[in-house]
Amino acid sequence: MKWKKLGKIFDPTEHRLSDNCVEFAQSPQALVFDNFVRIYFSTREIDKTGKYLSHISFVDMDKSFKEIIKVSTDTVIELGGLGCFDEHGIFPMNVGRVKDKIFAYTTGWNRKVSVSTDASIGLAMSDDNGVTFKKIGKGPVLTSSLNEPFLVGDAFVAVYDNTYHMWYIHGTKWASHEPGDAPDRVYKIAHATSDDGVSWCKEGQQLIEDKLNADECQALPTVIHLNDKYHMFFCYRYATDFRKNKNRAYRIGYAHSVDLVNWIRDDENAGIDVTEGSWDSDMQCYPHVFEMDGDVYMMYNGNEFGRFGFGVAKFEK
Repeated sequence: MKWKKLGKIFDPTEHRLSDNCVEFAQSPQALVFDNFVRIYFSTREIDKTGKYLSHISFVDMDKSFKEIIKVSTDTVIELGGLGCFDEHGIFPMNVGRVKDKIFAYTTGWNRKVSVSTDASIGLAMSDDNGVTFKKIGKGPVLTSSLNEPFLVGDAFVAVYDNTYHMWYIHGTKWASHEPGDAPDRVYKIAHATSDDGVSWCKEGQQLIEDKLNADECQALPTVIHLNDKYHMFFCYRYATDFRKNKNRAYRIGYAHSVDLVNWIRDDENAGIDVTEGSWDSDMQCYPHVFEMDGDVYMMYNGNEFGRFGFGVAKFEK
């Protein structure tokens, strides 16, 4: 794989997303239209207690990614009510089309006491061409279970041979690595299938082998079918000291498969890496790969987990 970076294309600090959302455009996800591409992302609002809430916004751009046509300032999807799995935020939201419907698989999160957060996966639909989404219910479609006890999220859904495939992450443990430190999380990529996109069957196993160590964190898988192979891109990092130490921060990983069951990890051939002195010099995270007009693109976040926006790269055939 080889990618040509086209640079950072959107900075949330330069646009009014809402009255209170002034930073962060995390996990960009594309929905392609005839004359433009709509890019959904998660931004942040500070609530009355001084803590973050995550909201979904979008930006419409021309297909060269050079002109901004529209930036959403209204609510794309409402957060959950009191006690719901998505009470405090939605991050990320994977958007796609199945036949004449536009769906969104959300990662809803809520605050906890002993640890910072928990998460589950919800489903919403749009009947106004993707401007707003309404949840099909108040609860999640995929959540914790016997062997996946917490932090179920980061869904990416695609349909192959009339079967819905979901790649997602789940937490394996929380641990404080130094006395007095807040617990950090560890999470891995997994896979589930469905006949209708609502009821899911988990496979119950880690899909991608660890590279760094057993506590490697793997996040936000995205899958595309090219040249008779399935290609997965994701991000991975160390479990600790990753926020300010660029050598332990997120990088983009890669794996491939011919059967959607067995995946071969091959990060050396991901074809993209950090660029010294650039907006993605310290970190690359939250990749999203998609096709548009015969070409393949990857959108992703750079330094500080997307605080100052996202960029795009084009696959070189």
